[in-house]
Amino acid sequence: MDASMNSDLGKFASEAADLLGTRGFTCDPELLDPWLTDWRGRYHGKAVGLASPVSTSEVAAIVELCGVHGIPIVPQGGNSGMSGGATPDSSGDALILSLRRMNGVRQLDTSAMQVTCDAGVVLQTLHEAAAKHRLRFPLTLGGKGSATIGGLISTNAGGTQVLRHGTMRAQVLGLEAVMADGSVLDTLTPLKKDNRGFDLKQLLIGSEGTLGIVTAATLRLLPETSDRLVIWAGLPSLQHARRLLLHCDKIAGDALEGFEVMPAHCLTAVLDHLPDARSPLAQQHEWNVLIELVAAGNGEDLQALAENMLTEASEQEFLDDAVISANEAQADTFWLLRDSISAAERAIGPAMQHDISVPVAKMPDFVETSSPQIEKRFPGTQVAAFGHLGDGNVHFHVLAPKGAKRGEWELAEGKDISAFVHDLVTQWGGSISAEHGIGQMKRDELGRLGDPAALAIMRSVKQALDPRGLLNPGKLVPLAKTDVTA
Repeated sequence: MDASMNSDLGKFASEAADLLGTRGFTCDPELLDPWLTDWRGRYHGKAVGLASPVSTSEVAAIVELCGVHGIPIVPQGGNSGMSGGATPDSSGDALILSLRRMNGVRQLDTSAMQVTCDAGVVLQTLHEAAAKHRLRFPLTLGGKGSATIGGLISTNAGGTQVLRHGTMRAQVLGLEAVMADGSVLDTLTPLKKDNRGFDLKQLLIGSEGTLGIVTAATLRLLPETSDRLVIWAGLPSLQHARRLLLHCDKIAGDALEGFEVMPAHCLTAVLDHLPDARSPLAQQHEWNVLIELVAAGNGEDLQALAENMLTEASEQEFLDDAVISANEAQADTFWLLRDSISAAERAIGPAMQHDISVPVAKMPDFVETSSPQIEKRFPGTQVAAFGHLGDGNVHFHVLAPKGAKRGEWELAEGKDISAFVHDLVTQWGGSISAEHGIGQMKRDELGRLGDPAALAIMRSVKQALDPRGLLNPGKLVPLAKTDVTA
């Protein structure tokens, strides 16, 4: 970096500090360091500074200042993303724009069952705010204690309730965002019918900060549940799990909110990882299913519903064994086993994680066909497919052979494995990213496998809304193969 560039960055840092104050801007390496690495520890970057505005007007002002100096901006929420989408590159000339201090609930309308909140509100905080009014926000995931609303919107997050309520996209009624030129797009007021052209909020949802920076949102809420039951079932195959899903959906209807699957070796890994954990069932089963039923205060007897549903499933040989949670504590224990898979996996060694989807009806066939293909092609590996069978999305992980060195294996054989998995998913008509986003991890793969027409439209939209390429550069949008630098 030459002296003039150092001088330019120094001038920017000085002006940013004047604009946001000492709490709002820092270049301190110790304060920057925790935010320069992604949650999985795969991506490390550098930054000219960390901006932490407290209002939309401050976000707009710092974006304008970045435009004056040509400073790239990397928006960041809870830094809990899975695809490196919130980590700057190694150049050191980008600004991390943290939304964490923008953490207020602006308005909660109990009659309309809507809430308007800042982008930095943590998901668990939103759950608690809604619960005080006997309402709930119908999206949850394992990282709810750190994931922020802005990040969830920017990645169109999924979670464990998509089966009944849809992804984050379905929860957003209105949006506020700062665009690349510092202008503020305000569509926070929810309208049932609005035909004034493009639905711009939907364009921003899932755009990973490459088109605009989400600063607030109006979200839908639902009545709190009056009762909940969680079922743990053992089955001989994923095909049986699919049949059980269809059966549960038919019998339980809207009461069915969760349907998660995991193979035996995933449960074994969790039991080894959690010292006080116990298997819910006495015998080991090739596959395990976690089912959640909820009642919305209409007098429905969940216990009777669950017992009837499981009795019929057993008679039709959809399952081998099952247990119904006796109380909330046991229900939480069942969920802990499911939510601890990734942590248990990390403790074992390196793995290549693939968040993929295929048409729901094809998922059992895909897993049963693809798993042996991968394990044969890459000896010593083991496939771990688990997650949201009900919406055609499983976390399709490939564990490294014993003795593989973390950090090296991923960059060598791991890359070949991911390319092979993505090829298989594409052949099955699926998606290489179901709910974790593209980020920097899958950007090139999207460019390799994506539909050319769709990629061309994405590049055109990016060019139109961010012509200088300052918003989260290097993420989501693949570069055109014929790019020519003027």
